Amino acid sequence: MSRVLVVDDSALMRRLLTGVLSEAGHEVQTAPNGAEGLQRLLDWQPDVVTLDINMPEMDGLTSLSLMMQARPTPVVMVSSLTEKGAQATFEALALGALDFITKPGGTISLSLEDIRVQLLDKVRTAARSRLRPARTPSPSPRPATAVRPRAAPALPAPAAAAPDGLVIVGVSTGGPRTLEDILPTLPADFPWPVLVAQHMPENFTGTFARRMDSLCRLQVRECGATMPIERGHVYIGRGGADMVVCERLGRLAVQPRPESPAHPWHPSVDVLVDSAMKLVPAERLVGVQLTGMGDDGARAMTRLKQQGGRTVAESEETAVVFGMPAELIAQGGASLVLPAPEIGRQLLLWARARG
Repeated sequence: MSRVLVVDDSALMRRLLTGVLSEAGHEVQTAPNGAEGLQRLLDWQPDVVTLDINMPEMDGLTSLSLMMQARPTPVVMVSSLTEKGAQATFEALALGALDFITKPGGTISLSLEDIRVQLLDKVRTAARSRLRPARTPSPSPRPATAVRPRAAPALPAPAAAAPDGLVIVGVSTGGPRTLEDILPTLPADFPWPVLVAQHMPENFTGTFARRMDSLCRLQVRECGATMPIERGHVYIGRGGADMVVCERLGRLAVQPRPESPAHPWHPSVDVLVDSAMKLVPAERLVGVQLTGMGDDGARAMTRLKQQGGRTVAESEETAVVFGMPAELIAQGGASLVLPAPEIGRQLLLWARARG
């Protein structure tokens, strides 16, 4: 088991988190603020840190930044469900945090039953993860009024034109940072829409989509309702649901559906790929399997490759958690295995060749 440092200004949350982790066999120490947490990190040298964002004396983001400089350690942020909490969480991921969990029922809860399994899974995953350096400087979203640079195609397609193909991305732990390495490299005239199933809670995918929209030349939108699939767009599946490809008025569209009880992770990669294969020829689909624990997407993308589609698995050298890509490779479903920084270029080559 692991040594886990719990940093939280709430004595109640420290007690609850310590109870869950100790019952699972982890050795736990605590700190009431970021400054003491930083000192405990250096003195005790834990395997994993859980770090609250809003704390007096030294907040979680400042503490995280100093931790990554002094002794890089896997950090799981403990975030509130507010929009402000979501924005701070993505800043923490840019600073080097591995993942996050949300406090059930608000900032303080009398029960952690809603996140007990999630907490233990993420601490266990963090203990064996690959750390990535913080972004310097970390990206900050452009204001909504900023003008996004766009490459004007010589013959722009009508807005209602059906896309020639689709790129489907499956990703979990470590995904936001990895997607920031890939999606912003795609040009504004990238021929195929991109559909992303990122395992993430409902309250966070909207903020994540807006953040990615500020970083990308493509327009990034959360799939919160049925919407037509258009070129020049990235669609992020809404948390708390599965995203599927469907047909509306003779056009391809995406829509959220209730979480499938047959699948443990959501938005489900398998569900998304299966739905796309019902409406789009396999040779016009590209599957991308990125960092994450578990095997979501491996089965469906393997079938996609067997039927003539192309797939990419992120290589172990860059995957924060080499779980989902490893499963795709093990099942013989990867057309290529590439480090994350090379995936965008490969997608552009494939899409332009058949776009």
